[in-house]
Amino acid sequence: MLWFFVGWLLAGSQVFCADLRFPDERIDSWHGYRRHVFVFQGHTAWVVEPEQPRVGNPWSWCMMFPDAFAKRCAAPQLLAAGFHHAFIDVGNTFGSPEAIRQLAAFHDELVRRGLAPKAALIGISRGGLYAQRYAAEHPDHVAVIYGDNPVCDFKSWPGGRGSGKGSPKDWAACLAAYGFADEAAALAYSENPVDRLEPLAKAGIAVVHVVGDMDDVVPPTENSLVVEARYRKLGGKVLVIHEPDKGHHPHGLADPQPVVDFVIEHADLERR
Repeated sequence: MLWFFVGWLLAGSQVFCADLRFPDERIDSWHGYRRHVFVFQGHTAWVVEPEQPRVGNPWSWCMMFPDAFAKRCAAPQLLAAGFHHAFIDVGNTFGSPEAIRQLAAFHDELVRRGLAPKAALIGISRGGLYAQRYAAEHPDHVAVIYGDNPVCDFKSWPGGRGSGKGSPKDWAACLAAYGFADEAAALAYSENPVDRLEPLAKAGIAVVHVVGDMDDVVPPTENSLVVEARYRKLGGKVLVIHEPDKGHHPHGLADPQPVVDFVIEHADLERR
């Protein structure tokens, strides 16, 4: 069956188990929780189960670097709070149109299996390109975005066309991933996250960013602070948490509870 639910009543609300039995899956443990590892449309993917799912099966979705600073970046804490957690490896593709297509197919598969229609996206560093571009293309798939020193404009990183260091190797890879004819085409591109905030605001997607004010790799003044200013003008809900003495690393917060609370508030169906 395409849909398989086992239902039970909890605190007067209907709760369903999602069908997470994937073909040829491997079961292991991720931060103490049961993880299903499988291949989806040629890409390695996984979903982690909470011990007790929340009403509506809300889930977090890390777009890149799922094992980087995980305990500082909210996912294990969200699992403890009853969220599922997911990842699919679409490669170092900078949130390109093809990557967005692959991410959308993965989203649809997990929703078909019983996870909530709207996910909580986690965009760490260049993962911010994936998270916010995905939300702009599919605003009905996203409840909230947590960006951590996120790239919001590839001209800033890897392009290095501002105050940041940039990365020539990654810039060349970015041009190839998007299929730009040349650098001039990339610099003229108007679909970066800083340019595509209106669909997020119209959909009511909440945004929280954690930034190191000393970040010279992904400068906040070219990325998160641009998003903050423009999103507020559009009427969007945005919170930026500043780490005054921190650079690009380490990602996350020593105590990520403020991020956890923000995500739960905006992605938890039980609270709505």
